Amino acid sequence: MADPRRHLLMSRRLLPLFVTQFLGALNDNLLKTALVTLVTYRVFTDAATTKLVVATATAIFIAPYFIASATAGQLADKFEKTALIRLVKLWEIGVMVLAAAGFGLGGERFIAFELMVLLLLGVQATFFGPVKYGILPDLLAREELMGGNALIEAGTFLAILLGTIAGGLLILLPGGETVVATTLLGVALAGWGSSLFIPPARRAAPDLRVNPNIWAETMAIIRFARERDELWLPILAISWFWLVGAVFLSQFPTYAKTTLGADEQVETLFLALFSIGVGAGAMLCGRLQHGEVSARLAPLGAAGITLFTLDLYLASGRVGGSEGALIGAAVFLSHLASWRLLIDLFMIALCGGLFTVPLYALIQARAEESHRSRVVAANNVINALFLVASGALSAVMLKLGLDVPQIFLAVGILNLGVVPFVIRLARAGGAAR
Repeated sequence: MADPRRHLLMSRRLLPLFVTQFLGALNDNLLKTALVTLVTYRVFTDAATTKLVVATATAIFIAPYFIASATAGQLADKFEKTALIRLVKLWEIGVMVLAAAGFGLGGERFIAFELMVLLLLGVQATFFGPVKYGILPDLLAREELMGGNALIEAGTFLAILLGTIAGGLLILLPGGETVVATTLLGVALAGWGSSLFIPPARRAAPDLRVNPNIWAETMAIIRFARERDELWLPILAISWFWLVGAVFLSQFPTYAKTTLGADEQVETLFLALFSIGVGAGAMLCGRLQHGEVSARLAPLGAAGITLFTLDLYLASGRVGGSEGALIGAAVFLSHLASWRLLIDLFMIALCGGLFTVPLYALIQARAEESHRSRVVAANNVINALFLVASGALSAVMLKLGLDVPQIFLAVGILNLGVVPFVIRLARAGGAAR
């Protein structure tokens, strides 16, 4: 029997949005990785300055989610979403033109200019989020929401992987700045082109008056979500997953080098495996749910994250030789013990896909059409808070003397507290009405 998701993906209702989202995620990560790689290998030589610039870049990209999400949600509810998507993609083209111009600068001027570009890119991503998730229920039938979200999430993580790898490789080529600039512009133009084929959607709340008070409106959308457990509990659960994922991704470089005695090839392998795992979990969730919008798989995903994190801790040990002789991916894969680590990482990510996809679909199905995009915006604000918390949590644990496997173990133990939480969510909510 043919997979119904294949027909859904190839339909006019989903394919243009899927391609638009895929290309946007690819471009975001290509630019961020290219900048970080350039700073690390060509602009600065000392590790302390590099870490400061990278941390600043991350903070600048996340900041708009706190500042602009409420406005983005209001606009997505008030105006026609397809037209907004096209405007946002035009904004992306402008950002990539600036990014390309910035590659011609040098030294500190280059850093300052590209940090400004990252801020503009963060604003663009902030405005795309509510309209992207808010439009799905307009384009798809209720029984297609789970499959649609699974495809979008799988495509997003694949795009993140491809953008991250391409950004690191292309920028170090001869004339890498020109290659990256051309690629960024080409992808942005293709994303705008694909957005032209997204079907129009209804205006959810055409009479909505946009509140210019950012702080007041941010508190208002969070308060609206908090008043309803069927919305607030999935938001908290999704945000927790982003915290767990951020801890793992941020510690991969240290884990590969210090714990395993492996080089950056193995770090890239971990990133690839994690991204593919989340995508595989998203697709598996879409298949197992059979179109049912419910949280019944979320407890299984949460329990799996803890189980495989525990095994990852038990399996972690040095594979390579001395610090000065780090092993590459080929040698790493030749050790049988390495495959246990890889299976654990893949399964942690797969369980993460099982965990999150049903929750996104629940939010879309349960939020009133007139408030749907603002609820998605509230989710984005809480996600950003948890991402900041992930960095603080990692810093505290490192300060306390924990090594990376112990950090992973601590997160896995903390995740145990989420299992009863999502069981309650699954039992209380049932299937979305």
